Amino acid sequence: MLRLPVSAAEPVDDGAPLRLALRLEFFTAGWNTLEAAVAVVAGIAAGSVALVGFGLDSIIETMSAGILIWRLRVSEERSEAAERRALKAVGITFFLLAAYILYESGSKLLLREPPRESIPGIVLALVALVVMLWLRAAKRRAAARIGSAALAADAAESGVCAWLSGALLIGLGLNALFGWWWADPVAALAMLPIVIREGLEAIRGEECGCCGEG
Repeated sequence: MLRLPVSAAEPVDDGAPLRLALRLEFFTAGWNTLEAAVAVVAGIAAGSVALVGFGLDSIIETMSAGILIWRLRVSEERSEAAERRALKAVGITFFLLAAYILYESGSKLLLREPPRESIPGIVLALVALVVMLWLRAAKRRAAARIGSAALAADAAESGVCAWLSGALLIGLGLNALFGWWWADPVAALAMLPIVIREGLEAIRGEECGCCGEG
């Protein structure tokens, strides 16, 4: 099992931080697979671009988790190169998400296609908001302990997913309560600057502030 030292002067005594990071990524993959299935089915039924986009975001988050599982399992000799490749791959997943949101949300606004209210979607968004906030915090701590910028970027992606959950919740709620059909695609579009910024930082290999947290 690979051990990643926190620093040269402070070697890790056992593989507990790494095992925790792997468990978090396996949980992320499992949760997002379920989340994607529910969101896409409910989104198609309701005609909600934000809900379908949320499902596709979950698929992208699953891809990111798979990348991190590979990264955390590579040998110590290959860890530096794997870290760079994983960081760039995670960055690409941000842009896949951004492209979908831009296309689908723009289409909905231009065609003025109102979604039907979706109670399952509202419940899913609320639960996902809680889960993703917890995952973001847990991954940030794990990234700081093992010194992985790729894991920190994945934590940021979980944060984006939490943000999208909140935006989805607002969009679906406003549509259900007031019939504001435009709130759904606007809620999805509102997250684009965050998604693009995080993608650029990951591809450039920039470490976020959580890498230095204890």
